[in-house]
Amino acid sequence: MQVKLTVNGRDVTVDAPPNTFLVHAIREHLHLTGTHVGCDTAQCGACTVHVNGRAIKSCNVLVAQVADAKITTIEGIAQPDGTMHPMQAAFKECHGLQCGFCTPGMVMSAIDLCTHHPESSETEVRALLDGNMCRCT
Repeated sequence: MQVKLTVNGRDVTVDAPPNTFLVHAIREHLHLTGTHVGCDTAQCGACTVHVNGRAIKSCNVLVAQVADAKITTIEGIAQPDGTMHPMQAAFKECHGLQCGFCTPGMVMSAIDLCTHHPESSETEVRALLDGNMCRCT
């Protein structure tokens, strides 16, 4: 089945079986490997991407379900000149990573949090990021 998407500002067509999850379309068909597969059950958040401006876990969404959507992966958040997104820069500056496996999903979730919940308390931030896990700590 062919599914048209806009990924990181580029129009693409993914030719994949109907049961293909978005994360696998991103990694295997589009060769964007920054989005990771951790648990493959929507528990860890490593596969988080933005669909039409909202964070979703791409391991439990079929690519067909997001036909014609605007998808942003970790590869798509940097500035056109290659400058890191401010959230990436903050993670780097504050040493917000260990092995780095969970970092792309954490960054994508944190961007969503700051975009849609900018005045959150620490308790709310903790609750909103609860779906992202770091196995290092």
